[in-house]
Amino acid sequence: MPPSLLLHRAPCARPGPAPRAASRLSASVVSAANGAGGSRPPKPRPPPRGKPRFSRQSAIRKSFQQEQVVFSTPVPADPTVAVIGGGASGLACASALAARGVRSVVFDTGKHGLGGRLATRAVHEERRLVFDHAAQFFTASDERFRKLVDEWVDRGLVREWRGSVGELQAGGQFTPTPSSTPRYIGVNGMRPLADALLPENDLIKVIRPSWISKLEPFNGLWRLFENEKPQGQYDAIVIAHNGKCANRLLSTSGLPQLTKQMKRLDLSSVWALLAAFEDPLPIPHNSSHGAFEGAFVRDVDSLSWMANNTRKLFPLETDRPECWTFFSTASYGRKNKVPQENIPNATAEKVKREMLGGVELALGLSTGSLQLPFYTRVQLWGAALPMNTPGVPCIFDPQGRAGICGDWLTGSSIEAAVLSGMSLGDHVADYFASHGERPEEFAIGLDDSLIRVEGHDIGQFPGLDSQKPQVAEPQLTLSI
Repeated sequence: MPPSLLLHRAPCARPGPAPRAASRLSASVVSAANGAGGSRPPKPRPPPRGKPRFSRQSAIRKSFQQEQVVFSTPVPADPTVAVIGGGASGLACASALAARGVRSVVFDTGKHGLGGRLATRAVHEERRLVFDHAAQFFTASDERFRKLVDEWVDRGLVREWRGSVGELQAGGQFTPTPSSTPRYIGVNGMRPLADALLPENDLIKVIRPSWISKLEPFNGLWRLFENEKPQGQYDAIVIAHNGKCANRLLSTSGLPQLTKQMKRLDLSSVWALLAAFEDPLPIPHNSSHGAFEGAFVRDVDSLSWMANNTRKLFPLETDRPECWTFFSTASYGRKNKVPQENIPNATAEKVKREMLGGVELALGLSTGSLQLPFYTRVQLWGAALPMNTPGVPCIFDPQGRAGICGDWLTGSSIEAAVLSGMSLGDHVADYFASHGERPEEFAIGLDDSLIRVEGHDIGQFPGLDSQKPQVAEPQLTLSI
C-alpha cells in the first residue's frame, strides 16, 4: 500500500490566435524589426497552449479548499456502496456490508487477481516457482480477526508458520525471535486469502481490472468514471487504497476533509527482489532451530528481510529450487525510488545487484561468492507501508457519504487492514440504518492528527516480541 504526490492541473493558458492570424502577426513583427513605418510593436503572442505545468503546493491548497459536498437526499431502502480498492481492507469492508444486507461493487486494478499486498507470484516455467512478494506472514491479536483466522485454518487456507524466524546481523549471526502469538501464512501463498474474504452471495459484485479515475456527486448519488467511461451511480463510496492515485481521485471530489487526512499520510517505498537458486543458500544454522526460513536483517542498507518461500510453503518437498523473497530497507527504497509503473532497466539491474550484495553481506559471504540465481524479478512497492497513523479504525464523512479504510489507520498489518474494513462496513451500515437523520453523529476520524508508526520495515506483527522502530520522514506542513 511512497510519499504520494498530488498532481493537479494548473489553469491553462488562453488559446493562441488562429493559424492565419498568427502568420500575419509574425509578418508584422518582422516589418517592425526592419524599421517599417515606425508603427508600435504588437503585443507578444501568448505562449502556445501545451502540457499544463503542475504545482504541488497550489494543488494541495486547492484540494483543501474544495467546496464540501452535502447530500440531503433521503437514504434509499436498498443502498449500494462503491468500494474502490480490492485489497484486504476493501474486501473486508464489502464483506461486512454484505453481512448487514448492504450491496456493494468492488473496483480493483489487479490484472491477475484481488488482494493488493496479499500477493503471491507463481512463475510457470519448467518448474513451478512460488513467491509471496508482499505480505510475508501475519499474526492475530484481536478477537475478531482471530475468529476469522480460525475459520481459515479450518478451511485449510492458513496454517501456523513454525519455521525458524529471527534477526540476522550483518556477518551471518542469526538469533531466533520468540513470539507470544502464532505466526500464520497462507498454505498456498497469501493471494487465496483475498478470495476467502468475500462471502458467497449476490450482494457483492467485483469489477477488475478497473482504474476509477473520477468521482462526481450528482443528484444525491456518486457517479464513478474510468477514463470518462461511466461506471455506475452509488449511494456512498469507500476509498480502500492510498498513495498518489487516491490523492488525485479525492483532489476534485468535493470531500476536502477526507482529502486533508489522506494528504497527511506518509508512505514508505520498498524494493522486492524475487530470486530462485538451484542450490540451497549457505544459511547459518542454529544448534536448536536449524536453518532459518525468515529473517529481519540488521545493519545492511539494501536489505531488511529475507525469506525462503520454498521451505515456508513446501517444507516436505526437497527437490524444489529455493525461491527467496528479499525486501530492501525503507531508506534504500526512498533513495532509489522511480516510477513503479515504468522502472528503467538500469535501475532494475542496479537494485538487483545491490540487494544480492546485501544478501552476501548479511550471510557473511565474500563479495561475488553468492551463487547466481537462475530467475529474478524486481518490483518497487512505491506505496508500501504507512509511516504515520491517526489511530482510528476508519474515517467517514456523513455529509458526503464517503469513507476511507486501510491498514494505515491503525498500523501496518493484515490484521489492521481487515479490522479497518470491517469497522467501516459496519459504520456505513449503521449510517444507512439511521436513514441519515443524524449525520453529525456518524462523523469519525476527520480531524485526528497522525502519529509515527513503529514496527519493521515490512510491517507490524502484533504479538511478535521484536519490533524495529521506523523513523518517520519529515512531514509536509503548509500554511493554508
